[in-house]
Amino acid sequence: MTTTLATDRRARTATPVLPTADARAVLRPLPAGDARITGGFWALRQERNGRDAVRSGHRQLEAAGNFRNLRIAAGLEQGEAVGPVFMDSDVTKWLEAVAWEYGRAPADDLLELQREVTALYARAQAEDGYVDSVQQVRSGGERYTDLKWSHELYCAGHLYQAAVAQHRATGDTALLEVAIKNADHLVRTFGDGPGRTADVDGHPVVEMGLVELYRETGTRDYLDLAHWFVDARGHGIIERAGGEPTYFSDRVPVRQATTVEGHAVRAVYLAAGAVDVAVETGDTELLAASERQFADMTATKAFITGGLGARWDWEAFGDPYELPTDRGYAETCAAIGGVQWAWRLLLATGKPVYADAIERLLYNAFLAGVSLAGTEYFYVNPLQQRDHAHRDENRSPAHGRRGWFDCACCPPNIMRTFASLDGSLATVTDGGLQVHQYATADLGPVRVETGYPHDGRVRVTVTEDGPLALGLRIPAWSDTTTVTGPDGRDHPAAGTLHVVERTWTAGDTVELVFDTTPHRWVADARIDAARGQVAIERGPLVYAVEQADQQGFTVDDLTVDADAPITEEHRDDLLDGVVTLRVPGSAPAAHEQSAWPYRRMDRPGGAAHPADTTGVDDVAGSDPGVTAVTAVAVPYYAWANRGAAPMRVWLPLTR
Repeated sequence: MTTTLATDRRARTATPVLPTADARAVLRPLPAGDARITGGFWALRQERNGRDAVRSGHRQLEAAGNFRNLRIAAGLEQGEAVGPVFMDSDVTKWLEAVAWEYGRAPADDLLELQREVTALYARAQAEDGYVDSVQQVRSGGERYTDLKWSHELYCAGHLYQAAVAQHRATGDTALLEVAIKNADHLVRTFGDGPGRTADVDGHPVVEMGLVELYRETGTRDYLDLAHWFVDARGHGIIERAGGEPTYFSDRVPVRQATTVEGHAVRAVYLAAGAVDVAVETGDTELLAASERQFADMTATKAFITGGLGARWDWEAFGDPYELPTDRGYAETCAAIGGVQWAWRLLLATGKPVYADAIERLLYNAFLAGVSLAGTEYFYVNPLQQRDHAHRDENRSPAHGRRGWFDCACCPPNIMRTFASLDGSLATVTDGGLQVHQYATADLGPVRVETGYPHDGRVRVTVTEDGPLALGLRIPAWSDTTTVTGPDGRDHPAAGTLHVVERTWTAGDTVELVFDTTPHRWVADARIDAARGQVAIERGPLVYAVEQADQQGFTVDDLTVDADAPITEEHRDDLLDGVVTLRVPGSAPAAHEQSAWPYRRMDRPGGAAHPADTTGVDDVAGSDPGVTAVTAVAVPYYAWANRGAAPMRVWLPLTR
């Protein structure tokens, strides 16, 4: 294969998932270049990501030693490898971001960075196709000896995704050649049969990468190996190698599993890869298993933000309904993996529930992981930060948003997600187009204009004459929706895909008005951490009360009224422009620390503890120190852009 340099300066917006013509998919992505965000909420985030984050990412990778590891592996420098074993994956996620960003906004400097780093990656590759700089430098030539922890196939999977992105967005085949050479090496090395190794990587993602490489090249061996990797899990391979099977999503075969478990990012990456395999092979049993697992995850293991992963320990899902507020993990990468899984299920089934899930994940679980400026990050995204929170380890939000991490999986993952977002807004069928995510954008034969997510009004203009079945997702959160088009007015049900099918004249419009009335939500009684509390949503956004907006009380002491009206205020001067919510409640002017922090409910005004005779009535408002207050809430995604101050999503009710 001959390398070609990208010379076409036209935008080629992203299509990260591109099922083949024979795939069993109900919906398909728009053709490359047909989806483009042109303004509004997401355009600003993409602009900052491309202008600042992607370009500064190159400097961060140099400073962290990722590029130096590759130079050592290539024989260009001497020394020891630094950083985690998966350092190469940060490079390839960044390369994927560069490719999609070039497709979105072509620029010579991006192309130059792409060529430079791709050439270095190719130089580090061994003759037989193996490439993993840390392993090459540290192992003395050994490979795949501890695959449960070495991340060698994980790095390969991200390499394949970056190579496909580069080819689709720029036309360059340089990284694709590296990926093909490596994938051919894996085909010779892994699977059933003489001379092959029956082993799986401890961190899935190679499955997604292999399927997309199959889609790009037509090489069936890549799909077959991905299928083998999916079906090999849950049969004791990792356990026999000394690994804990739950953590590695290896306790139960994928097609038999009823839920997700263990390390959250590993689990959702594996699930996304399983859907890719299912649609390309027509494996209906595997697809049904994935739908079953997704449904159980959203029913028992997802935060109200959509965030995934309850435990800091092992970055894991935890047990059903184990969803702590202040120690919730909700890693940003898990949110991205959740979006990838839901997008594949949406393509496979056409069910609006997956588009709803993508929306919740994007606006709340994903977007909270990056600053408004686009260059500072959270690794974990809890739903509460306490007053005087201790700044312990590197990932703790108490440090505030950070420019990079020792384990820097999240920043380049965020970069590639922003850069490829255009491709996740809409889909097509024969004779139809379906709009799933609302943003000001050109989507094939339609143009969308909206102030979403802060404004629930959307205007869709058809730009071409002819017949078209126009599908419009009606969000599950919108109690009443009005759709006004050339044929009149409708009020479709929430959580459906409303289809307007007719012969259009260019310039015809459809206007949607969604109900963005703020609502209080309560949690299932089994979610102990949120019992007796409410969370507030407006439209697709989960809200948080952050200390920066409060006067005269501390967020930790706030209780809120269950019934008093919540009022809205548009603030163009705050946090890039948001709608704030004013929530009636109660709070003391200052917290009184007692000798024993518990009180008997049956003794109002009595002693709370034998050593404490200063007890007060437990009913808020009866203590003279407790007064009525109005709390100001902002979208959760925007918290910690004014420093790492106390914050909470779940608000205790005033009794």
